[in-house]
Amino acid sequence: FADLVLDTWDLQLERNGREHRTADMGCKQLVVRRGQPFTITLRFSGRGYEEGLDKLAFNVETGPCPSETSGTRSHFAMSDCPEESCWSAVMQQQDGESLSVSLCSPPSACMGRYTLTLETSTEYQGSSFHLGHFILLFNAWHPEDTVFLRDENERREYVLSQQGLIYQGTCNYIFSVPWNFGQFEDDILSICLNMLDINPKHLRDQNRDCSRRNDPVYIGRVVSAMVNCNDEDRGVLAGRWKDPYDDGTNPMSWIGSVDILKRWKDFGCQPVKYGQCWVFAAVACTVMRCLGIPTRVVTNYNSAHDTNANLTIDHYLNEKGGQERQSWDKIWNFHCWVESWMARPDLAGDYDGWQVLDPTPQEKSEGVFCCGPAPVKAIKEGDMQLKYDIPFIFAEVNADVVYWVVQGDGMQKQSIQSSVVGKNISTKSVGKDSREDITHNYKYPEGSEEERRVFAKAEHEKKSVPEEDEALHLKIKVSEGANKGRDFDVFAVINNNTDVERVCSVRMCARTTSYNGTTGPQCGLTDLIDVDLEPRSEKKVPMRILYEQYKDNLTQDNLIKVVALLTDHQTGDVMVAVRDVYVENPPIKIRILGEPMQNRKLVAEISMVNPLEVPLSNCVFVVEGSGLTHGQRVKQLEEPVEPQAEAKFRLDLMPHQSGLQKLMVDFESDQLRGVKGYRNVIIAPQPM
Repeated sequence: FADLVLDTWDLQLERNGREHRTADMGCKQLVVRRGQPFTITLRFSGRGYEEGLDKLAFNVETGPCPSETSGTRSHFAMSDCPEESCWSAVMQQQDGESLSVSLCSPPSACMGRYTLTLETSTEYQGSSFHLGHFILLFNAWHPEDTVFLRDENERREYVLSQQGLIYQGTCNYIFSVPWNFGQFEDDILSICLNMLDINPKHLRDQNRDCSRRNDPVYIGRVVSAMVNCNDEDRGVLAGRWKDPYDDGTNPMSWIGSVDILKRWKDFGCQPVKYGQCWVFAAVACTVMRCLGIPTRVVTNYNSAHDTNANLTIDHYLNEKGGQERQSWDKIWNFHCWVESWMARPDLAGDYDGWQVLDPTPQEKSEGVFCCGPAPVKAIKEGDMQLKYDIPFIFAEVNADVVYWVVQGDGMQKQSIQSSVVGKNISTKSVGKDSREDITHNYKYPEGSEEERRVFAKAEHEKKSVPEEDEALHLKIKVSEGANKGRDFDVFAVINNNTDVERVCSVRMCARTTSYNGTTGPQCGLTDLIDVDLEPRSEKKVPMRILYEQYKDNLTQDNLIKVVALLTDHQTGDVMVAVRDVYVENPPIKIRILGEPMQNRKLVAEISMVNPLEVPLSNCVFVVEGSGLTHGQRVKQLEEPVEPQAEAKFRLDLMPHQSGLQKLMVDFESDQLRGVKGYRNVIIAPQPM
């Protein structure tokens, strides 16, 4: 008998891509998910495969030194009854000289780049044929995969969706910015795999690193460290939280991860400047979704950064409400991290499900700037000793804030508040553009028996008091319309919750501030005002904040911190209320002209009115959206935009993917930064 000689073969990229939900990856290579069969076709020359006479076997290998023992190599013969726990090959159909074979990895296989080889043998001799490369990803659709997610709508949102919304602002003024994750765009998969290959753990021990790539816990930890560059590990992003950003890109300007990851690759894995928390989180979300791990970006409002881990944030104010001394402990207006869905067989107990990963460099974990994966259930239960980094995240959502008012004679008075930390924890809803509040996943209701139990376990003595127990209650309200370019009013609202008259004095002050809690110059101050309160009554004390006073010092975060100090004349007690006011940017309007259809020209008309009293110079619109724009489109306006005038332009698009897409816009100028807008566009499929 003649040898069995392979003539041509077909890895069936299109069919396998469709079945494995990787067709959008736009790569010219085979990308499949673990535990799920994929089909290849072999065509022999001279004669076809004959059962009983010919033996076919396959080799798959990943990593620099593949071995069976470390799970990075497998040799398996074609058989009739495959085993689920190892690689298998099953004949599907034979047609003359061509043969279809179904290959399948175990659902616990290592993800990564593989080579595939065919070995043919008859009784006397054998040959080997190199069939090419393929990439194996995690599989949220397979019940035995550690990232298995039961709900199809959730899998679509958290693995397949290339666009999303990230929540910013303040806990009193929550808004979202659009983000283009773009995990299936050209080159992104190879950039993500390259990130794994240059991580320090890989460089220290390549074999061990590759053999651990079957574990999403390990991958999550590596990605969390590699998205920041604080360990000089050739990480993706450099963080910066204050001006100037001139030697890089202002963190406010990004609208997607693709541009960042491509710049990182193009500059030889030098860190891209600059990121802040939502940028770090969004890039980590892109990488994890790309590798097949369900992931979402989460925002925690009033997030405590408790450097000495005593679960208390101390702030020192003078009698005018200004900062008395620098504190390393801060309350961030909001802080973003990601949650990834995975099983935790490494932990005893039921800790499967959402895990916090935080790539923003804050504290070291096992000597490296990374954080997590920390089971959300363990944070809720106060299980501080479990892996990884629970105490830090527990503090971010549970710390107490204590304000110390330092009086002229140096006396310090303590003001304890009803709890303010860890509010409105938010993520984008599944399948729609609304906000899902997930605070209940992180903490029990305030004042509940369970909360007391968890705090006892976490050795946290809660200092804050419920609102209804206060004799006098102080809060700050904002008038409608705190818009950029306008004056607006804030009010100190005082409630007397007792049956007797109370006399107190109040003072308010305002300063510009950044989202990470750093305050700037003053932009408003009232005199000390005496207030008489009837029993069970409420009074308002106003303060006007003038555009003239805030315009030069407002940071790009658009935040003003208002502090009210109240002294109760009867008891001498001091109360403090703090509120961050978000000064709104103008809206960006997007009109779609024509009927949106795949591979047909579409026009978007994009406009914005200048709300300021001065012209806007060096105006730039940046537009992007996976499936719509083929990368980023940049429009520079030649003329300045006069006050109250409209900046407007038209953009031609050629949508290449059907379905729901998001067109995202960022506007930059010297006077007005980081203005965002988006529009959902439903693209009809091309008629056959």
